[in-house]
Order: sequence, then structure tokens, then C-alpha cells
Amino acid sequence: MVVVTLSVGALLIAVDARTWWQAVILSTGVTAAFVASVQWAAVGIPRVVRPCLIVAAAVWVVGALVLDAHTAFYGVSVVGSLYAPKLPRHRVLAAGALVVFVALVGAARLLLAPTDVREILTFYVLVPTGVTVVVTGSMFVGQVFYNLVEELEDTREHEAELAVVQERMRFASDLHDIQGHTLHVVKLKITLAERLLGVDIERARNELKEVRALVGDTIAQTKELAYAQRRLNLPAELENAKNLFEAAGIHVRVEREAEVDERATELLGQVLRETTTNILRHAQATYVKITLSATGISVLNDGAGTTPLSSLGGLSTLRERVADNGGELRVEKRGGRFLTLARFPSGRIDQ
Repeated sequence: MVVVTLSVGALLIAVDARTWWQAVILSTGVTAAFVASVQWAAVGIPRVVRPCLIVAAAVWVVGALVLDAHTAFYGVSVVGSLYAPKLPRHRVLAAGALVVFVALVGAARLLLAPTDVREILTFYVLVPTGVTVVVTGSMFVGQVFYNLVEELEDTREHEAELAVVQERMRFASDLHDIQGHTLHVVKLKITLAERLLGVDIERARNELKEVRALVGDTIAQTKELAYAQRRLNLPAELENAKNLFEAAGIHVRVEREAEVDERATELLGQVLRETTTNILRHAQATYVKITLSATGISVLNDGAGTTPLSSLGGLSTLRERVADNGGELRVEKRGGRFLTLARFPSGRIDQ
């Protein structure tokens, strides 16, 4: 825009200026247009625009009425058309006022040379007014596209920010899965070891060794999570859940109706881990039934207790994650039983 403004302005000065002082006056209008063009990309309307508009308008008045320079409208046409579409309100009114001003100043030339009506109407009214209308209309269209581009950029920035927030929430959820689960298991095993100290020293020692190994494994998983390397293994989680339930004195039964789709194993492993943690933490279960199918997993226990569903925040987060991957996670509490069911309808696993 700046290059075009200067190039066209210089060409018009070369064509229309007959003396050096006429060239100086016309150059003032082109300079005002140049300065306004440089500032156009700024937010809002800079303070320098009003002086530029006044100078460019004065050059048109002087050029039309004194210099006999019909191209002197160029500066005011450029400045006015650039900034009329950027006004916060009354944009169309401002554009109309600009066109009327250019036409009236050109028509005022008739007062000085009433015999050259056709020439004056052509070069001082029709051409300047037509050029101003075309340039202003083009700038209105350009401003619309410019605003669309800005909105698209803002949308992309918001999407990027949302992606960052979602990734942080995912990381926090995974960290909760790892460390929250481990802490509850450690608490359970230490309590068991304390009970065994006076009964079975060797078994108590083995429980403490398992605690140490569990803590070491959690440290390793946390490091893997930090490097986005962690992948839950459903068979390992299943075995871990069985061991934990049996250590807590809970009878556990596992039924395999079919092999689980490999694409769903990671999410289903997270569901099983979170459910196991909730049962050990909130329930008073004596029986747990885990059922695996080709499309999902269900975990049923008989120790629902009085814990409200709204307090199980980990399952709420997992429900959203499962839904994002084409599945559904459902929890039910009825007659003292608590059911957690996660499934991916056939063909809808989006892993």
C-alpha cells in the first residue's frame, strides 16, 4: 500500500505540476497520504491521521481553486478512504461526506472558470469523485477481509490456548491417576504390614518391599509421563487390580467374554485403575466382578456406600476423554452396588 501510494503520487505530481512550487504543494498532499498509509495497520486511528486529513484537504482546495491542478484530490482521497472504514461508528456517513467534499471543491472551480464547464465537470468533479468512490468502496471491502483475517487469527490463538489448557488438564489427570492410585495402595499395604508385624514378620517385610517397588515404579511412570511416554497396559492393570483387591480381603472375579480391541486398551486401563482406586478409597466392598468384552470393560462391586457420584472427579474426567475417543463411560449406583461401565461401540474407537 505504501509503495503504491508513493508511486501513484509521484506520477501525478510529474504530470500535473508546472512549476516547482506547485510540485511542493502537491507533494505535501502525497506526503500526508504516505504518512497515513504507513500508520494504517495500527490498532484504531492514530493521532497523526487528523492532521494528515486536514493537510490533504487543504491541498485539494488550493490545487482546485488556485493551482489549476486537477490531481490535487489524490491526498485527501487516499487518507479519507483509508480511515473511513476504520471509524468506530458512522463509517458510511464519513465516506459519503468525503465524496461530497471532493465533488463540491471540484465544482467550486466553475466559479473561477464558468466557460469551461465540460472540462471542469470532467477533470475536477467526475474523475476525482469517481476515483474517491472506487477507492473508498475498495477499502470498505478490504477492511471487511482484514477484519475476517484478524478474527481468524484470534480464533486460532484461542484454539491454541484451549489446546494448551486441555493438555494441562490431561497431564494433571494422568498425574492424579499415577500418584493418587499409588498413595492409596501404599497406605493400604503399610496398614497391612503394621498388622502383620506382631504376627508374621516375613510377610510384613514382603509387603514393605512391595511398597518400595511400587514407589519406585511410580517415580519411573512420572518421569515417563513428563516425556509423554506413558502407556497403560490393560493386562498389567488387571493383574494389579486383582492383587490389590485380594490384599484388601475383597473377593475378585474376572470374566473374559472376548479379547479387548487393542486400540482401546490404554483408556480402559485408565478406567480400571481409577475404578480400583475409588473402590479401595470409598467403598466397603466384599466382592468385585470385572468383565472384559470386545468393546469395553465393566467393574461391579457390592460396597457402594454413601459416597455421592459427584465426588468421583477422576471418573468425570475419564468420561470426557472416553467420549472424545468415540466411546461412553457410565456409572450407576443401585441397591448397594456400584457399576462402572466403559465401552466403545464397534467401529467407533478413535484412538
